[in-house]
Formats: sequence, structure tokens, C-alpha cells
Amino acid sequence: MKQAERRRCLRAKVARPLRVRPSDPRDQHFDEIVTSANVSREGIYFLTRRASYYAGMRLFITFPYSSPHDPMNCEYVGQVVRIEELPNNKYGIAVHLGLSLNYGPGSPSQALTHT
Repeated sequence: MKQAERRRCLRAKVARPLRVRPSDPRDQHFDEIVTSANVSREGIYFLTRRASYYAGMRLFITFPYSSPHDPMNCEYVGQVVRIEELPNNKYGIAVHLGLSLNYGPGSPSQALTHT
């Protein structure tokens, strides 16, 4: 039997760079640039070789990301909801996106609308 779809928003296969950092100072610091595998208005899924992610971990996600001072960067607070162990020492990380940290005129909305 097919498992029921639990997602509220459809996912789109979008391969764009994103920047990931832990938001909790108690977590080991890292700052990595990875590529999204798919996105929705409420979440993002990416692959990494870093094994330090855990379910419930809070992150700063910058998506899309091109350079540190690009005005099109949009930063979100997200939470890891699922980790998939993949072949070749890779991990699939599913993150639920929450609040956008971009404020002011012309800032992107809270929802992911970039394609």
C-alpha cells in the first residue's frame, strides 16, 4: 500500500546553493555551503557529508546563497526534522523552515518563492 503524503506543500526539485550554520551556540560550530535537492514553501532538503546534524537541531539557512553580501540572500531559522543515511558517507537533511530573518522594504517574504 502507498504511504499517505503528510506534506502540506508540494516540493520542487531545485538545485541551488544554500548556506547552513547551527543557531544554538552549544552545537559544534560549522558554516557549510551545500546544494538543495528539493524545496517547498515550508522546507528544504539537502545532502551533506557532515555527520553532526541531529533531529530537532535548529539552523540558520540562507537560501538562495551566492555570496556573503548579496542582497538577494534570504536567511531563515529552520529545524531539522529528518536525517537519512545515504551511501558514500552522505546524509540527506530535511529542514522545516520557520521565520525569515530578513526585514525591511524589498525583503523576501517568509515563504520560499525562489525558483
